[in-house]
Amino acid sequence: MDLETLCKEIALMETPSREEEKRVLTFAEEIRGRVSRALESEGIEALVSLEGSLAKGTWLRNEPEIDIFIQLPTSYPRESLGKTILPIVKKSLNEFRSLERYAEHPYLELYAEDLRLNVVPCYRVRKGEWISATDRTPYHTEYVKSHLDDKLRRDVRLLKRFMKGIGVYGAEIKVGGFSGYLCELLTIYYGSFIDTLSAASNWKRTEFIDLEKHYADVKEAIKFFGSPLIVVDPVDKLRNVASSVRSEKKSLFTVAARAFLQNPKREFFYPKRVVPYDLPRLKSNVLKRGSAIIFIKFTKPNLVPDVLWGQLYKASRAVSSTLDRHGFKTLRKAVWSDEDKNHVLIFEIENMNLPPIKRHLGPPVFEAEDSKRFLAKHLNSESTLSGPMVEGDRWVVYTQRRYLDPVDLLEDKLKDGGRSIGVPEDLTEAMKDSREILVNMEVSAFYSSNPKFAEFLTDFITGRPRWLESTY
Repeated sequence: MDLETLCKEIALMETPSREEEKRVLTFAEEIRGRVSRALESEGIEALVSLEGSLAKGTWLRNEPEIDIFIQLPTSYPRESLGKTILPIVKKSLNEFRSLERYAEHPYLELYAEDLRLNVVPCYRVRKGEWISATDRTPYHTEYVKSHLDDKLRRDVRLLKRFMKGIGVYGAEIKVGGFSGYLCELLTIYYGSFIDTLSAASNWKRTEFIDLEKHYADVKEAIKFFGSPLIVVDPVDKLRNVASSVRSEKKSLFTVAARAFLQNPKREFFYPKRVVPYDLPRLKSNVLKRGSAIIFIKFTKPNLVPDVLWGQLYKASRAVSSTLDRHGFKTLRKAVWSDEDKNHVLIFEIENMNLPPIKRHLGPPVFEAEDSKRFLAKHLNSESTLSGPMVEGDRWVVYTQRRYLDPVDLLEDKLKDGGRSIGVPEDLTEAMKDSREILVNMEVSAFYSSNPKFAEFLTDFITGRPRWLESTY
């Protein structure tokens, strides 16, 4: 299928039908009105507005993102957002299931049949006089609406679906990718979906985009922001809209864009579902690697998703550093969670067993004070097997390892929940009380009982983007 035909087909699939658009907009407007009237009846002055992709006309079919913002006067104290405003909203919409979420400040997530909506308090301020991060959102909506036409809205949808398909869509910590607003700005800046991909396929290590030309000195701006992708917020020159985009997500978008332009395929937008290995094939793949895969599985804690994922990634880095520091070289690591009860940190290490002896490099001999301290520490130590000796211009000692098995190391370091090695406090109790450390096929029972984890682990072991197989 040629590029133009494919894009038309995807755009048709992702553009909401008139019936869906009317149903969702009618519902959103009804909720907006109810919230507005509830606040007014309590004597609270507020402008209640529809924001986000629904207001901008860039939402995907069957995936409406309903964002209702309560713009309050700056005289309202911040603590009143959660203590006063949200209870009024919750009471006025009490027939819907609701969850209180927390970003910079509390907001409500509500579920109504097949629809999910966010009700977010913010302050009604002049541009640049932000009190909270969400104060910018109405200005974002206004900016995007003023720069989009029907063709660009179609292309925003194509870009969003493409990014979802290759796994880089979403600014939340779990993903570390591209927000919907960033997709809109890229499409506006480059002029089309295809032109965005063409540009992205040639992005350099650091890419700088400034739609409103806020910065005359690009080098200074790049130094100021210090990110691999910098997209200056048109409504706030001090904010990088792409600050959440991790380097690997930017790189993945670049290589996927390049591959798609060379060989346009539907799989980029709608990747094939991962089919989990059966247990014999899983065992064969794990053993063939010759490495060891360690799983640290634990349950709870009860945290909101963005906080949870941030803590899980920190815990993963802490454990990986501990493994590396004791000679168990981490080849790869990953984090899986169902965001409810089960969380798993995954580490692939080179091998399970280390020799009892290790070489420890000391200071250069010409650094007298450091040499003195090194000798005092190692000269009469029971763990010293050989040395201290001089090799080249440095002191070297050969010592006895304390841990020869990574499980022994982790069991010891996680007795306190990992607090001593840098595991975040929010996770230490759960890590202390409920952890299981599993190696290779010891994970079989959990793998067999949890299809989502099975998909994730199969994808981890395969280790390649799903679109790659059908491209080259």
